[in-house]
Amino acid sequence: MLARFLCTLVACVALLAGSVAVQLPTLPIRITSWAVNMSNIGTGANAIVDITITRWSTDAERQGLMTTFFEKGPDKLLDAVQDTKPVGRIRFPNTLGYDLRFARHFPGEDGGDRYVIMTDRRIGFAEARNQPRTIDYPFTLIEIRVGKDGRGEGKMSVATKISFNKKHNTVELENYSSEPVRLTNVKVEKK
Repeated sequence: MLARFLCTLVACVALLAGSVAVQLPTLPIRITSWAVNMSNIGTGANAIVDITITRWSTDAERQGLMTTFFEKGPDKLLDAVQDTKPVGRIRFPNTLGYDLRFARHFPGEDGGDRYVIMTDRRIGFAEARNQPRTIDYPFTLIEIRVGKDGRGEGKMSVATKISFNKKHNTVELENYSSEPVRLTNVKVEKK
């Protein structure tokens, strides 16, 4: 329940947060972290995650994604996300990595930084061919909070379906995994 609440919060921030008039950090930014997979997706193994942000998503891109989601639904949102110019890359050990499609920066309450990142989930050949239930969970959402010292923590929801609850007027995430991946020992290097 807590994992679902936290992921819903991340989605709301990613899709609904307005522009904030603050000085954005100089790019590129490299974020490294130790990922602890507590979910039921994958092997449950831990690994280093390497995220590079090369540009921030614009207000126009954010508005375009919001409009697509609210007017055309999550399937068309996936298409729109995939058509968005990359904002950076995410890489795991022994992989080439893949593009990130949405990244926003917010000032942290303690004077640090908060990053919200979204992309389409990498789907392998076997998953695309076999079409298991996971195929319906195409998004990856990441929220990272970093203190003034450049260290922090975060959460990564690897397989997520985004929907709009008309009754409560909220963006909701349905996670295929039981709990998001925890990002520990987060370090940010600003170039």
